[in-house]
Formats: sequence, structure tokens, C-alpha cells
Amino acid sequence: MRGSKTPIHTVATWVKRQPFKIKMFLAGVSCLATLVFLKIIVHDHDNLFVAAEAVHALGICILIYKLMKENSCAGLSLKSQELTALFLAVRLYCSVVMEYDIHTLLDSATLGTTLWVIYMMRFKLKSTYMEDKDNFAIYYVVVPCAVLALVVHPSTSHYILNRVFWAFCVYLEAVSVLPQLRAMQNTKIVEPFTAHYVFALGVARFLSCAHWILQVVDTRGRLLTALGYGLWPSMVLLSEAVQTFILADFCYYYVKSLVGGQLVLRLPAGVV
Repeated sequence: MRGSKTPIHTVATWVKRQPFKIKMFLAGVSCLATLVFLKIIVHDHDNLFVAAEAVHALGICILIYKLMKENSCAGLSLKSQELTALFLAVRLYCSVVMEYDIHTLLDSATLGTTLWVIYMMRFKLKSTYMEDKDNFAIYYVVVPCAVLALVVHPSTSHYILNRVFWAFCVYLEAVSVLPQLRAMQNTKIVEPFTAHYVFALGVARFLSCAHWILQVVDTRGRLLTALGYGLWPSMVLLSEAVQTFILADFCYYYVKSLVGGQLVLRLPAGVV
């Protein structure tokens, strides 16, 4: 005898049957509603950026728990971790020389834990690393980000090298998760801890994107001029949007898997 369906499952089933355009419309409405909700309940929207960094750190903690509990790094992308360490190191440098604050402390903690994950994957758990699945060429993202940073960077009064570094870490952060998504696409099946970690990244990216959007709304666009002139303000917002968009598809399948009561996430072809 079948049990009664929960309202969440009923809604999920209805959404699944809708055409692609309707799904995109519903996704847009949901994001807009979430932004309005955050604007109402969060008085200081700078806290959203802090929350984004905290959620990112939580995702790293999930990885550490996986490595310690399962004594395996199967399913994880070493290249994504290395890209994460790179942009965190550059961002930490910029934070120290340009604006030392709470973000500096959060980045220090996240960088330290990320380096520990890299050490475990490279040495302690090397036998479980699925190198053949982690086949994304990282120079495809590092080189374009570096070139773009040289061309489009902040126009503030800081030293030119610091401004280029600042732009580089913003651009690299936007695409640092691509090797992890490729590795998961290659394996097709994503075990729970890895899925939780990537979902945490998705939540962190959405909170960060919401922070910038609400800050622009609060200042009635004055924030964009405060960031500088030229293409840089638009590139900051575009980078935040790209990060969110890259992870949106995965987050959809993650939530769908949870609603369906599945512990292991199975990705269809074409997600990445």
C-alpha cells in the first residue's frame, strides 16, 4: 500500500512535468522571492557576505569529516581544491594589504583547511584519488582569468599589482568549482559527503551574489561607482552571477535527490 505523498513531493513532481521555459520562470521567481525575503530579515546586508564565507568554510569541514571518516578522497577533485587554495591565497594577500578585517580571518581559516585537504589527497589518501576522472585542464581557467585581470581590474588608488591580484581572485573564484563538477559528471554517481560539500558551495555563492545585488539596491547604484569606473563593477556582478549559475543545475538535482529520499546523487548526462 502506497503512503500518502508529502506536499513537497507533490510540488516537485508537478515542477518536473513542466516545460523547460516554465521551470526557468519558476526558478527566477524563486530567486527573486528569496532575495526579497533576505532583504526583509537581514538588516545589514554585509552579513550575507560573511555568511557566504562561513558556509564555504562549513563545506570544507564536511570534506574534512569525509576524509577522516571514510579514509578516502574518492569523488573529490584535487584540481578544484588547488584552484580554491590559489584564489584564497591571493584574496588573503589582498585582504591583508588592502582592508584587514573579519574577512581576512575567515579566509585564513578556509585557506588553512583547504591546504590540509590538498595534503591529504596528495599524500595520505593518494591511492583513493580518482585521477582519471579529475581530467579538467586547469590552465583553461587560470590563464584566461589572469589575462582578464590584466585587462579589467579595479580603478582604485591601490598599487596596480594589488588591483590585478584582486581581479584575478574574483574571476578565478567564479570558475574554481568546474573541475569538481567535471569529476562528478565523469563518475555519474556522487556520494553524500561530496554532494553536501558542493551544495554548500552553491549556497555560499547564492548568498554572496545576494549580498552584491542587495548592496546595489540599498545604495541605489552608488556601490557600482564606489568600486571604480569602466568594466570592473559590471565584471564583479557578472562573476557572482556566473558562480551561482554554474552551481544552480547541480543544486537542483541535489534538492530533487533529497526530496526523493535518495542518499546517493545520480547526475544525468549534460549537467556539466
